[in-house]
Amino acid sequence: GLLVMISSFTLALGGIGAARKLHFALLENKFHTPQSFFDTTPIGRIINRFSKDIFVIDEVLPSTILMFLGTFFSSLSVMIVIICSTPIFIVVIIPLAALYFFVQRFYVATSRQLKRLESVSRSPIYSHFSETITGSSVIRAYGRQTSFIGISDKKVDENQKCYYPSIVANRWLGVRIEFIGTCIVLFAALFAVIGRKNLNPGLVGFSLSYALQVTMSLNWMVRMTSDLETNIVAVERVKEYSETKTEAPWIIPEKRPPKDWPIEGQVDFVNYSVRYRDGLDLVLKNLNLSVKGGEKVGIVGRTGAGKSSMTLCLFRILEAAAGEIAIDKEKIADIGLQDLRSKLTIIPQDPVLFSGTLRMNLDPFDNYTDEDIWKALEFSHLKRFVTSQSAGLNHECTEGGENLSVGQRQLVCLARALLRKTKILVLDEATAAVDLETDDLIQSTIRTQFEDCTVLTIAHRLNTIMDYTRVLVLDKGEIAEFDTPTNLINKKGIFYGMVKDAGLA
Repeated sequence: GLLVMISSFTLALGGIGAARKLHFALLENKFHTPQSFFDTTPIGRIINRFSKDIFVIDEVLPSTILMFLGTFFSSLSVMIVIICSTPIFIVVIIPLAALYFFVQRFYVATSRQLKRLESVSRSPIYSHFSETITGSSVIRAYGRQTSFIGISDKKVDENQKCYYPSIVANRWLGVRIEFIGTCIVLFAALFAVIGRKNLNPGLVGFSLSYALQVTMSLNWMVRMTSDLETNIVAVERVKEYSETKTEAPWIIPEKRPPKDWPIEGQVDFVNYSVRYRDGLDLVLKNLNLSVKGGEKVGIVGRTGAGKSSMTLCLFRILEAAAGEIAIDKEKIADIGLQDLRSKLTIIPQDPVLFSGTLRMNLDPFDNYTDEDIWKALEFSHLKRFVTSQSAGLNHECTEGGENLSVGQRQLVCLARALLRKTKILVLDEATAAVDLETDDLIQSTIRTQFEDCTVLTIAHRLNTIMDYTRVLVLDKGEIAEFDTPTNLINKKGIFYGMVKDAGLA
């Protein structure tokens, strides 16, 4: 009992520290994992690591280890008592131990694989449930509730197909362990009767009373061994996800750019090529272009031409397959990601908001005063809406900003960009979700407030870039045209065709 207590206390202290390190490593790794990982990994699998697997490590494994130690020392003490009282018992303990070991290894190996199958088949349930909750409004609109319930039931059934065999295996184990325990009681009693003339009756009774308890101890010991080996898979799975490939370092001390970088906002692509993942085709091929500081450049092209990929490369969401990008002659591949991304601003195609106050969404790091925020709201045409809310800047945004319209969410992203006011601004079809009147207001704000900034705009509406300095036309990942809008229209090339289709020529 004292041994178990000491071992348990030591394991508990070591286990808590190790679990915390594992949790931190998993979280830190996922925050620094490249986007390609999330593109290829189902969200349910990641949720499974952070929920079920972490629960197993925190709650299930420590108690399993304690019970294993308890049953192990209990079984060992029973064997010692029986051997001391009837020494001849050592003759049968060896074959029984060999049989027990064989049953244990056979069961544990099977159980471990069944546990893996059950864990893998559980992830699609989480993934489908998450997708269903996200798209619940669309599912109701199309009346597809029954279909999605059926898909969920099917995934649960698949999971149960893996879970049920583990219960059957458990019963298989129970029969064989009960048999071994009964054999121990039988031989302990048999040897006691055979050697009754030389044995102390008290010791014989003591030995048999202990032997009657051994079945339970042996049964639980093999179950705990199995549970330990199957549940340790959770550690293996979490460890795997905590050691995946990460992005470049956030800060490289010896390569930090000046605090006022970039001063001009010049962007140069030199023989630049990129692919989304290893093994895939290039999405941008040998780009060579230079955008001067303060230029307003519109980026256009057909679907799949590589417009959004080009902006992702600026933030190093995608790393170069060949060539380089330089901002104010500073190669962005040489500096830390935090130093790079903090100096660029993007208004994305899909606005991103978090659960919390409007102020937190605009200024998550409390870098600006309320006066600055109100000024940004005024320029982004959101001031009237925010003042109409009783909580003002403390107006609560639900998850993903669902209590705001898509246009309002886009304007929040504009206000966020106005607050940061970096030298380089990227607009990824930022006004695609707003009406024409609001679009005109946003464009006028960008022209006045970012007048001295370099603006790269992926154009959804061509009329918004007709007064830009230059227009870049991409076709199949290559530069097809790059000139002023007037010159491109006069050349009557790809851009002219797009302008004509839009009814602007």
